[in-house]
Amino acid sequence: MLSVKKGPARPWLVDTHVHLDLLPLSEGLDAAIERAWDAGVVQMVTIGIDAQSSRRAVTIAEDYENVYAAVGIHPHDAAHVTADDFFSLEGLLAHPKVVAIGEIGLDYAKEFSPRHVQQEVFVSLLDLARRTGLPVVIHDREAHDDILACIQPRLEGLTGVFHCYSGDENLARRILDLGFYVSITGIVTFPKADILRSVVGYVPLDRLLIETDSPYLSPVPFRGRPNEPARVALVAEAIARIRNIPFEEVASCTSANARALFRLPSP
Repeated sequence: MLSVKKGPARPWLVDTHVHLDLLPLSEGLDAAIERAWDAGVVQMVTIGIDAQSSRRAVTIAEDYENVYAAVGIHPHDAAHVTADDFFSLEGLLAHPKVVAIGEIGLDYAKEFSPRHVQQEVFVSLLDLARRTGLPVVIHDREAHDDILACIQPRLEGLTGVFHCYSGDENLARRILDLGFYVSITGIVTFPKADILRSVVGYVPLDRLLIETDSPYLSPVPFRGRPNEPARVALVAEAIARIRNIPFEEVASCTSANARALFRLPSP
């Protein structure tokens, strides 16, 4: 396992959603993690989207002491999932670096898998989360009502986060009522993201998480370039400006939220 150097920039940050196994991050992981550390990002959760990438996520988490893994089946891949995929996924859940099941959910924007198949896979993974006690990382694209309809009857023993939040304040209220967290990406820095900025001002600070979704969704001024975990600091800065509070408060609260949800150790 590779150790990280001590004494990062303060305050500490946690990137709660990154795909470290995807290009171009996977070609320069040591450097990307070093840059993140220098920016104060002391922990990150790398996300699986199918059985293969989930195994890669766990391997990366084994190699870097400040990286943890989530394992799951993305709705895009629901139509192709096999019994062996579920068996492989379940086999990863006991690993000490696996902290969540995700990303999982529904995507009606692209519908790479039929809606009913997405729902069947999603419900199966929600039930798996309830059995294991792990939180879930939710992917929700234009499927708000069906996502909530799947979660609500299974809410007992279930917690998690709606990653890369894309809804309005009304949806945020419904999510908060379930006890879930809302996670903000670099989209909050985009010029036309007024609705998201309104949500950032609405959601209580103790229910917010921050993420990059690297290598996607680079914040301004890096928009259009591959994203990386170091830039989660720009997400935190944007939240601080919107809420008119110190950056340090955003960093402290979102990091505490991440440690509480994913049961991360203190860095």
